[in-house]
Amino acid sequence: MITNISLMSVFVNDVDEAKAFYTDKLGFELKTDIKLPDFRWCTVCHPDHPELELQLALPGPPLDEEATAAVKRMMAKGTMHGFGIATDDCRKTFAELTAKGVEYIQEPSDRPYGVEAVLRDNSGNWLVLVEQKPYTAEDFA
Repeated sequence: MITNISLMSVFVNDVDEAKAFYTDKLGFELKTDIKLPDFRWCTVCHPDHPELELQLALPGPPLDEEATAAVKRMMAKGTMHGFGIATDDCRKTFAELTAKGVEYIQEPSDRPYGVEAVLRDNSGNWLVLVEQKPYTAEDFA
């Protein structure tokens, strides 16, 4: 039986720069950093959720050259998908992160499901910051 998600990969331009971004700006912790001759396995995690590791990966194998180039183009344009980050106060967290130099795409806005802001990591990945509230389908009408 599947019990939870334990690993998610995020493409980055530079593993060391991404590691610094996620630890210094977002407050994640380094979990693993193993350098092999042809590969680097680097993961970070939120201190309250060490069971979910975020792998910081360079675009490349097992992707073929065409797919690798497409991923790099999306990252360069700042249109690469990312993931959601939960917060108990979106506006406060947004202010703290932007004060640390985190680039934003969308300031905090009220949504039917809570308050949402969209940030960008230093590799162009979107990070959706959400202060969730209870909602139903009717809230979207």
